[in-house]
Amino acid sequence: MQITASTVSLTVDDVAASQQFFTTHLGYTEQAAADGFASLTRQDAAVDIVLLARGNQVLPAGQRDQHASGLILAFTSADIQDEEKRLRTEGVKITMPLREEPWGERLFQITDPNGVVVQFVEWTTPDAS
Repeated sequence: MQITASTVSLTVDDVAASQQFFTTHLGYTEQAAADGFASLTRQDAAVDIVLLARGNQVLPAGQRDQHASGLILAFTSADIQDEEKRLRTEGVKITMPLREEPWGERLFQITDPNGVVVQFVEWTTPDAS
């Protein structure tokens, strides 16, 4: 098997709100959209995102009322301190401030209007102390 792309499908209450958040603040562009649906992509290694409205009939009956919760969409990048400053300047609420863990992980989180948590991670040299 050869995987040619990766996509995460998120069921949300307000597709337009998440779509605007990801395109405005996170560099995604719309690939396709219809009522209750949006497909978003980036030109780098980030996972593609499909947003589906909760209750959408294209979903199997047991999945229609689920919500994208308990999920963290994580992006590994360099210079996340600059990214955090940019997002803060754009008015995005930082829901977990930038911090560095002793094992060499720098991270911070934001949350989209539908509660989708987006985490930015940068790997550093672990603290030797």
